[in-house]
Amino acid sequence: MSRTPPTYQPDGHKDLTRTRATQTGFIAVLLWSFLALLTVGSAPVPPFQLTAICFAIGGAIGLIWSAATGELPRLRQVGWRVYAFGTAGLFGYHFLYFSALRMAPAAEAGLIAYLWPLIIVLFSGLLPGETLRGGHILGAVLGFSGAALIIMNGANGFSGSALSGYGLAVLCAVTWAGYSVLSRRLGEIPTSSVAIFCLATAMLSFIAHESFETTIWPNSLTGWSSVIALGLGPVGLAFYVWDIGIKHGDIQLLGVASYAAPLLSTLALVLAGFANPGWSLLISALLITGGATLAAHASTHNL
Repeated sequence: MSRTPPTYQPDGHKDLTRTRATQTGFIAVLLWSFLALLTVGSAPVPPFQLTAICFAIGGAIGLIWSAATGELPRLRQVGWRVYAFGTAGLFGYHFLYFSALRMAPAAEAGLIAYLWPLIIVLFSGLLPGETLRGGHILGAVLGFSGAALIIMNGANGFSGSALSGYGLAVLCAVTWAGYSVLSRRLGEIPTSSVAIFCLATAMLSFIAHESFETTIWPNSLTGWSSVIALGLGPVGLAFYVWDIGIKHGDIQLLGVASYAAPLLSTLALVLAGFANPGWSLLISALLITGGATLAAHASTHNL
């Protein structure tokens, strides 16, 4: 079955446009690779407070960009259901993720939550005009295996007493995968609408912070710089470029390539002196690279 051409055609060249959209989506993966490093730098700010600050920054930047490009009038035309959907995706993922970490060991919960790229690949086969091929599935499995080596390094194994936390981690993965795949059906909705998603997520995160946490502000220039950088990049621009990629690019390839984020994140921590390199890192790199290559081959050669 042939793919339906994407609706996003700024230059009239469908294949090139799809490639550019996919490349734009890759930027999100690169930005997310700095998430761990900047989060370490933002300590001791609690997670929901950090999420509220960062999404407020990301949303404000989106509004400024929308005003500068004349997109603001289009935002008024977007229905409330779309804004509710986007907010549920962004806030729902983060709320479930942090809640899972509170109720289960971090490494194990993180690994389960990172099933979302694999779920994206599987769910994408249900989209009109998309074909799920064996190469996509195998590539996603290889990528997940590589990510598992990194995430589970030093973990103590799964515990029966943490089943509720693991359940929340599964919901977390399904939430982000569902948001990403269903966004494909909203190709006509402007990416600038992500600014409203971010601001609403910031507000809900602030409410969660007030309910569950004690306010702690950054206590150094490094801390403030890390928080601002998070809001500008991994918890800001990343969601805008991801929106372009999943709406108009190769969603299966983006799903598999997302497993590069934990690998690049670990490399960033190694270079910054917060982690030590090892053989598992090399093996992970080979598995993730091989999985992405296989998925790309499946997309271009219909395998």
